Amino acid sequence: MIFIKKKVDILSLDRDRLLQWFTDRRMAPYRADQVLRWIYRHQADDFEQMTNLNKALRNTLADAFSINRLETVRVQASRDGSKKYLFRLLDGLLIESVLMPERGHYTLCISSQVGCAQGCRFCLTGKGGFSRNLDRGEIVSQVRDIIQNVKGSLRLTNIVLMGMGEPLANYNHVVSAVRTLTDSHCGLGFANRRITLSTAGLVPQLKRLGKDTKINPAISLNAADDQTRSKLMPINRRYPLKKLLEACRGYPLQSGRRITFEYVLLKGVNDSQEDAGRLAHLLRTQKAKINLIPFNDHKDSEFLRPDESAILKFQEILLEKKFTVIIRESKGQDISAACGQLRAAAQGEQIN
Repeated sequence: MIFIKKKVDILSLDRDRLLQWFTDRRMAPYRADQVLRWIYRHQADDFEQMTNLNKALRNTLADAFSINRLETVRVQASRDGSKKYLFRLLDGLLIESVLMPERGHYTLCISSQVGCAQGCRFCLTGKGGFSRNLDRGEIVSQVRDIIQNVKGSLRLTNIVLMGMGEPLANYNHVVSAVRTLTDSHCGLGFANRRITLSTAGLVPQLKRLGKDTKINPAISLNAADDQTRSKLMPINRRYPLKKLLEACRGYPLQSGRRITFEYVLLKGVNDSQEDAGRLAHLLRTQKAKINLIPFNDHKDSEFLRPDESAILKFQEILLEKKFTVIIRESKGQDISAACGQLRAAAQGEQIN
């Protein structure tokens, strides 16, 4: 019987592990940084492209490692310039990423898990259940691969971990990926202030995040009282609002930054003027910016988007209380815009 050695995807190794690989073989450690710069800065897909490495080293690397790309299954383009990518992983599972044009730049929303275990009632991703965590290479690959598709005058400058999955439930891989994304020496070189991580509120991991990274947290809040929030988001039963906001107040924010609180507006559930008043009271002691997100209707949801008058009145009440409040309309409403929608459709079609 012939055994074929499976190669390791080099993107799954962080800088320290790759340095150790070279050290263990008594090779010059600085070669690790050369390899990483080729992969992330020059988008190399083959070790033969790494011309500042000698032939013997290139062969050794090719024997040990692969440089993987995600398989692009489908790309949907919206009239507003947004693009939604459906990727297939090596084990056949599907994930989504969304590239969104903003004023003067692009923002990329990436996934951290296949599916999600949090069970938020308004989220389509959660309805599909949880399959597994993404590894650090699969997280970074979403950014590395899509950078190649960014054309024109706008640059990709902002990353949001707001796609499929709860990032803090995949803590180690997410933090490792963030370090590669922000490494200006041999990574992708994004500014820490340009990376935002959205969480449903895993309090222990949120407390660690500010020590391990300098990125921006965003809290998926969606209600200003425990009863409503627990109905919408089961995580609130474990980490109710008091514990969550204590962790937010203790988060070591960089100078001039505030925590973003995301509030999905659901008609007849959390969109009343009384809800707005409770939200203002709840966040009165926080360094807060509030993003109001009118719910993006889809056929599989029990919820509806509020009337425009209710959305504007909700914002007005918060503005009167001196909060910074932005209404964030969903991008790509003419395509499968809701998180998990394109994946669900693809699974229904059994794309091959």
